[in-house]
Amino acid sequence: MVRRNILSFLFLLVLPVLGWSQYIENEPQIGIYEQLDEYIPEDLVFVDERGDTIQLVSLINKPTVLVLVYYTCPGICSPLLDGVADVIGKMELELGKDYEVITVSFNEAETWQLARDKKKNYTQQVKRAVDTTAWHWLTGDSVNIARLTNSVGFKYIREGVDFIHAATIIAISPKGKVTRYLYGTYFLPFDLKMALVEANRGQSGPTINKVLRYCFSYDPEGKKYVFNITKVTATVVLFFAFSFLLYLILSRRKRAGKQAS
Repeated sequence: MVRRNILSFLFLLVLPVLGWSQYIENEPQIGIYEQLDEYIPEDLVFVDERGDTIQLVSLINKPTVLVLVYYTCPGICSPLLDGVADVIGKMELELGKDYEVITVSFNEAETWQLARDKKKNYTQQVKRAVDTTAWHWLTGDSVNIARLTNSVGFKYIREGVDFIHAATIIAISPKGKVTRYLYGTYFLPFDLKMALVEANRGQSGPTINKVLRYCFSYDPEGKKYVFNITKVTATVVLFFAFSFLLYLILSRRKRAGKQAS
């Protein structure tokens, strides 16, 4: 009887979690959904900052940093690109010799002329002499952009002429495999160096992003991520409830064993 009551109590605790799971499945897909060990499609075609049409994979013959932005972004893209320019100037590895950087606009309306101007602006911010030909700036059509962003798990939505999106840079192996995500707009030289070293070996490394996605969800009205206090609290309660149930079962078996002896 006691065990039946405990199971009924646990079932009631599970219901809120099930409800939250349904909410999470229906929420807007904005953010980074890591696709470690997946490969970038080989037939993607973009236009570079000189106006030339190129295959994306033709640029990936070294460990590569992929940066997804849009050039007219009024928000997080500029700090992100500032961070990339900053870490290029500070890192021991040399751009062009040891790795490449590819910046791709996910706004299909942007032109290669705009990419050219942005490249000039941000390469001038690098605090040392580098091979600027190894920092590629691309634009493309909606089909190729969608295939690229989907292949690396970069989810965003359009809002008017702008986009709601996350900030990350992605390490790609010389064979086009996704190996690491670094989040934010500021990057430590050591972190990026290790990500590129691992990418060169084809080794992938997870981040805490999945934990963050579980604990936070996107609020489209407030345009920010909010802490899922109900879901997290329910998870903690379930953990302790199952632990208590396990304790009762083990204690009962222990008492039964003593009585039998």
